Amino acid sequence: MTELFQYKLGQVCSRLSSGKGIPAKKVHEIGKYPVYGGNGLRGFTDHSNFNGECAVIGRQGAFCGNVRYFSGAAYMTEHAVVLCANEKNNTRYLAYLLSIMNLGRLSGQSAQPGLSVKTLAKQIVSVPSLAEQKVVVDTLSALDEKIENNSKINHHLEQMAQAIFKSWFMDCDPFGGGQPPQWRKGMLGDYVVIRRGGSPRPIQDFLSDSGLRWLKISDVTDLQTPYVLQIKEHIKESGLRKTVFQQSGALVLSNSATPGIPKILGVDTCIHDGWLYFPTSHFSIEYLYLFFKHIRQDLVALGNGSVFTNLKTDILKSFPVIAPDNATLQRFDETVKPLFKEMENCTRESAHIGDLRDSLLPRLMSGELSVVDIDAK
Repeated sequence: MTELFQYKLGQVCSRLSSGKGIPAKKVHEIGKYPVYGGNGLRGFTDHSNFNGECAVIGRQGAFCGNVRYFSGAAYMTEHAVVLCANEKNNTRYLAYLLSIMNLGRLSGQSAQPGLSVKTLAKQIVSVPSLAEQKVVVDTLSALDEKIENNSKINHHLEQMAQAIFKSWFMDCDPFGGGQPPQWRKGMLGDYVVIRRGGSPRPIQDFLSDSGLRWLKISDVTDLQTPYVLQIKEHIKESGLRKTVFQQSGALVLSNSATPGIPKILGVDTCIHDGWLYFPTSHFSIEYLYLFFKHIRQDLVALGNGSVFTNLKTDILKSFPVIAPDNATLQRFDETVKPLFKEMENCTRESAHIGDLRDSLLPRLMSGELSVVDIDAK
C-alpha cells in the first residue's frame, strides 16, 4: 500500500480559479488557441489567457465537475475552473485524482448546475509524495499520450476530408472551377428526411443496466472526432415509448445547446430529442457529415432564435443545397470513405486504451495498486 497524506485541495494548488468570458463571435472552428469552457473544447480563438499545465474543471453546464488535463496555451472561459499544483505536487496527478471524485455532486440543485471555487478548495484530497505522484503520472500519461496521438491523427484526416469536400463542391476544382450543368439546386429537405429524437417516458425509468444506450446532448459537445462510441447511460424497457433507435453507422446532428455538431454513431443507441437524425438520404453519411461541418456557423446562427438554442427541423429542411450528380457523389465517397474508416479505427483504439486507463486509475489513486504491481504483471 502507498502512504497517502490528506490536505484540503486549496492547500496543494498554486492556482484554483475560473477563467474569463469570451464573446461567442470570437470562437471559431479553427484558430490559433483552443477555447475551453464548462463542456470542454468549445472551438478556437486568436488569443490566449493561459499558458502552462493545468487541470480544467467544468464549473457550469452539462459537464459540471468533469476534469481534464491540459498543457500549452489556451483561452479558459468563466465556465471552467483552472487548477495548477504547487511546487510540492504534480498537476497531472491532481487532474487524475479529481477525475474520479465525482465533483459534479458539489454543484447546486438549480436549473443550471454550478461549482463554487470556494467549495472546491475545501475538498479533502489524499496524495502520496511528489516522487510517487510522478511515477503514477508516467504510467497513466503514457496511455493518454497514445489517445492524444490518435486524436491528432483523426484531426489531420478530417482536415484532409474537409479540404477534399471544399475542393470538389465549393471550388469545383475537378470540374474546371465551375459547377457542372447536371448538378441540381434545391433545399436539403428535397434530398434528406430529417427527424427529431425522442425522450423516454416515464423519465425516471431511463437509468438501468438494460444495455440500451441513450445518447443525450450532453454526451457529445466536442469537435475532435466524427465518431461516438462511449455512451454511459441506459434506458429501461418501460421507458422506450418515446425514444428513437438508431443503429451503428447512422448520422446525428445536435439541434440544441450546441447546435450543428454532426456525429457518426459507432454503437447502436436511442437518441435524445436534442439530436436530429436522417432515416433516408440521397447523400452518403460521409458527405452529409462534411456538409454539416462546412455550414456549421450557419447552423449555429439559425439555432440562436430563442432563449434556448434550438435548430428546428423546418429551418434545416429549407437550407439551400446544390446536389451533385450520382456519378460524382460515388467517386467522392470512394475517395473519402478510407479516411473515415481510419478515423473510426483510431477512435476505437483510443476507447480501448481509455477503458484500460480507467480500470487502473482508481486503484492507483487509492494506493491499493502500485506501479511496481503493474510492471510485475
